[in-house]
Amino acid sequence: MQTATRHDYDVGLVWEGNQGPGTRDYASYGREFRIVVRDKPDLIGSADPAFRGEPRLHNPEELLLAAVASCHMLFYLSLCARGGITVTRYSDTASGRLAVLASGGGSFEEVLLRPRVTISRESDRAAAALLHTRANALCFIANSCKFPIRHEAEIRIQGLNTAAEAAG
Repeated sequence: MQTATRHDYDVGLVWEGNQGPGTRDYASYGREFRIVVRDKPDLIGSADPAFRGEPRLHNPEELLLAAVASCHMLFYLSLCARGGITVTRYSDTASGRLAVLASGGGSFEEVLLRPRVTISRESDRAAAALLHTRANALCFIANSCKFPIRHEAEIRIQGLNTAAEAAG
């Protein structure tokens, strides 16, 4: 059995959607909230517009996707750095599918990460591609999810894909 090092995290959440009557009925309140983390800027969010939220604000579903994608990226970059692969650019367009049940609950069915990675000419393209699987296996957030997380990675060699690199 492996020994675990524990890290604790604290986040404050404040509902800011009371428009006077509180939650008197489903249409009477706003879905806005504020995420508060000590010594960091607040993050303002809301429900998804499908659930009467504000479309201009981040919703929990988007924040979940951002957490999965950013955790994967950070593990991937660390694995590349330790494995002699020089990453010069990284971007991702993550998507997820949420299934909402008639009862009102639901869950994500899957998340798809589409990382676009540019590596130096000296780096091993095949090894860079394989490290996405390893990053997924190590990612704290991915290991905490009950839905599958798939990857469609694109690995580019710096200087060989100049038009694609300029596009991001």
